[in-house]
Amino acid sequence: MNFASFDLNLLRVFDALMRERSATRAGEMIGLSQPAVSNALSRLRHHFADELFVRRGNDMVPTPRAEALATTIQKALQEIEGAIMDEEPFRPEELERVFTLCGADFFATLILPKLHLQVARTSPGVTLRMIEGATGEVETLLRDSTVDMALERDMPMDADWVSSAALMQSEFRIVAAEDHLRIRDCGIMPGSALPLDLYCELSHALRSVDGSLNGVVDTALAGVGRSRRVVLALPHFHAVAVAVSKSRLVAALPRQLAEDTASALGLAIYRPPVDIPPQKLRLYWHRRHDRSPVHKWLRTQIFRTVEAMAAP
Repeated sequence: MNFASFDLNLLRVFDALMRERSATRAGEMIGLSQPAVSNALSRLRHHFADELFVRRGNDMVPTPRAEALATTIQKALQEIEGAIMDEEPFRPEELERVFTLCGADFFATLILPKLHLQVARTSPGVTLRMIEGATGEVETLLRDSTVDMALERDMPMDADWVSSAALMQSEFRIVAAEDHLRIRDCGIMPGSALPLDLYCELSHALRSVDGSLNGVVDTALAGVGRSRRVVLALPHFHAVAVAVSKSRLVAALPRQLAEDTASALGLAIYRPPVDIPPQKLRLYWHRRHDRSPVHKWLRTQIFRTVEAMAAP
């Protein structure tokens, strides 16, 4: 088969399979049935003389040949998309697309529901989904087009093809159950700072993706010659908040999340006894999407959502 007879639509199927690792999900992403995706994969296998994707459990795992092709094919598709978008006006109301983002449950809880409502008003054909990605995986997820964008803390990026913009800043607050006896007996009112001695005396819960029992709070305490005892480490902020609400633990949470969950979970909010540097949060994407009208539009929706959250 020569290039003139090659169906370029097959490359869209290849790209979708690389992203989704599932014939069914790939079909949903590009509007094809599962049999149509399987037929396209068969043609791709014939053309490249390679299996390209092999089944492992419920996933379709790319072969080394597919991995080698992926970057070139994805770049070519992005350039074609960019050329078409430059010629045609972008109409959000006509957009039908699945966008994949990654980030901590902080973003899933606070931003994604509000972002969906904003996007749905003008673009009902858009589907949003968020996956959880560890900080160290952001570059890989963006490089492989597994995600369109990442919402993460401000961090150095080795790859010069990663674009980013400041998104928001979050201070820390200390949360405890409203009926926490030790805090109540000390006469500490919500909204005030917990005394340093009391804070270090209490048992703590911590959000930790990798199981580490140390965080920015411990660094701040070490700066004044103090330490705390972490007895529970969980991978999600919301799980930490729930655990605190059902125990005599305390925890440091991002202010926005603490305020959003306090009433429903019966939490009291206090100021920390030491200065904890606020977390600077950024939006990351692959540089190949810098000029894409579709990606620029979604980035704008994200920033508008965050700005609306910050409005009094």
